[in-house]
Amino acid sequence: MTTPPAESPQDTPLYDLLIIGGGINGSGIARDAAGRGLSVMLVEKDDLAQHTSSSSTKLVHGGLRYLEHYEFRLVRESLIERERLLAMAPHIIWPLRFVLPHDAGLRPKWMLRLGLFLYDNLGGRKLLPPTRSVNLRAPPHRDVLEARLTKGFEYSDCWVEDARLVVLNCMDAKERGAQIRPRTKCTGLERHADHWTATLESAGGEEKVQARKVVNAAGPWVDVVLGTSGRATPADNVRLVKGSHLVFPRLYEGEHAFIFQNSDNRIIFAIPYERDYTLVGTTDVGFEGDPAGITISDEEARYICDAINEYLAVDVTPDQAAWSYSGVRPLYDDKSADNSTVTRDYVFALDEDGGAPILSIFGGKITTYRKLAEHALEKMGLSGGDSWTASRPLPGGDIDPAHFDTFVGDMCAAFPWFPEAGVLRLARAYGTRMDRILGKAQGLNDLGQHMGGDLYAAELDYLVAEEFVRSPDDVLWRRSKLGLHLDVAAQQRVRDWFASR
Repeated sequence: MTTPPAESPQDTPLYDLLIIGGGINGSGIARDAAGRGLSVMLVEKDDLAQHTSSSSTKLVHGGLRYLEHYEFRLVRESLIERERLLAMAPHIIWPLRFVLPHDAGLRPKWMLRLGLFLYDNLGGRKLLPPTRSVNLRAPPHRDVLEARLTKGFEYSDCWVEDARLVVLNCMDAKERGAQIRPRTKCTGLERHADHWTATLESAGGEEKVQARKVVNAAGPWVDVVLGTSGRATPADNVRLVKGSHLVFPRLYEGEHAFIFQNSDNRIIFAIPYERDYTLVGTTDVGFEGDPAGITISDEEARYICDAINEYLAVDVTPDQAAWSYSGVRPLYDDKSADNSTVTRDYVFALDEDGGAPILSIFGGKITTYRKLAEHALEKMGLSGGDSWTASRPLPGGDIDPAHFDTFVGDMCAAFPWFPEAGVLRLARAYGTRMDRILGKAQGLNDLGQHMGGDLYAAELDYLVAEEFVRSPDDVLWRRSKLGLHLDVAAQQRVRDWFASR
């Protein structure tokens, strides 16, 4: 049971841990800490996962290309975590097969085979199928790729709904007693011998809270938070790297993804996305300035198209894209000459000089967020009690990964009046908690206003009550990607629904 925050002599709430930043790292730490009985508050100046953590390539993976940079520990940890996360959240994480064509003149076949052998064996793979060779002149690849590409390899990684992973961690943290406060900005941190006093601003006004320890998980704004605390961070600690993606109407049939090698030694993914689309990316561009509200540049869009046009039989142009998104990765600057080779490992900076501690986090990747959380609590001396997060499902994730299709079939049978495609969407989004949306209804008329497609007011009610939703974009572009599927009129109905509340 989580200990409630104590009251300070000034009647200001006192927490064991204040976490600044509602991305994947902050949410993972909040969940782990709350489950260990600590009193926790997490604050995020915008929506949960509004920035970097909803702008990834959406993969839970070991990082095949990291082997070239000898980051064997990171790859091994990532591969182990890949299967743990699949077991924890099989509704929002699922296996995906990747096809890697061999292209003469780039990495030789022996290097690809060696890398994939290591990839199969470093992390104790159990749930996912192994690598195999594939004939690219046979279905389903024939006529999809350029004629020069005849042989390749197929291996396993996983897909993840990145923003939902953040939200589910925050939901679990809240259910274990944590205070989760999106749209709450930390504007000041005052250090004392044994605690911090934080000034918070939200729509409700200004307030003060106290915390024995602070985690700075603000991602691209990590140095801004340190400045707020009066502590400086060396300018060379963080390298901001922008990554952009394009979303096209489906470019090929099949549920497999492609990983394409580029002549500049980078790679580009083409991934089935949202049933009707193909996601392509990413870029690695050095970035300076405010990371909020960034968009893909013309140069990045051309780079992505040029890269996949080297492989796909049918060329694409940027103007054919249905959507794009961009994010900034706050990587630890290891002085690599190339942005694409900067380590994706995480680095901690613990400042205990002159009073209560503050831990700042640099780098990291979605796949290793859970281990990062454990290591962060250990670094701060808060890891009392057993490690627990690896064996507990996230909300809605109490499903056997090997039998997810059976679960979907059971839900179709339980709700025969709801469209089958809608049942699959809800199962993928909410897992066993989809019952909280459909469970009391006997038919579509019991779900409230029909927004469009398979979206009804009952789902919006659930999202507001349980998933910290406050705006239409929280629904349309973060908790889901319904913005790609609903027409203009339907999206306006969603906006009107929020405006009427």
